[in-house]
Amino acid sequence: MRFEGKVALISAAGAGIGKATAMIIAREGGTVVGVDVEQAALDRLAADVASAGGRALALRADALDPAAVDGVVKRAVDAHGRIDILVNAVGGSTIVPRPAAALDELSLPEWQKLLDFNLTGTFLFTHAVVPVMKRQGAGKIVNLASIAGRGVSQSSSSA
Repeated sequence: MRFEGKVALISAAGAGIGKATAMIIAREGGTVVGVDVEQAALDRLAADVASAGGRALALRADALDPAAVDGVVKRAVDAHGRIDILVNAVGGSTIVPRPAAALDELSLPEWQKLLDFNLTGTFLFTHAVVPVMKRQGAGKIVNLASIAGRGVSQSSSSA
C-alpha cells in the first residue's frame, strides 16, 4: 500500500480531481483530510472513503480564506499529528459568468477572479503546511490542474 501510515490533506476534495485523488490515497492505505466548501460533497466523500475501507476527516472551509485554511491545517495536525502530503486541487473557471470564454473575451475583473481562485488557495494551503512539513523533516506537495489549462476543454476557459 503506497500511502500506508500517511496523512494527506486535499483541497477541493469533494468532487472532481480532488475527490479522485482522495479515493486513490484512501484505497492505498492513507488517511485523507478532505477540504471543500460544500458540506454535502464532504459528507459523500467521507462515506465513500469509509466504504472503500479508508479513513477520512472531512473539513468544510473556504480555500481563499487565510484563517479558515490555517484552522484546517491546525485541526488536521491536532487530529493526526502530521501532514505528509498536501494536494492542492482547488481551481477551475466556473466562478466567472462564461466559464468557456477565451482569454480575449474576459474582462480584467474576470481574469483577476480566475487568478485569485486558481492560485490563492494553492498559496494559502502551501504557506500553512510548509512549516508543519519542515518540523517533521519531510513532506510532499502536489499542485494539480485540469486539462482546461492546455486549452483543450469545451466547457472551461484555458485562461
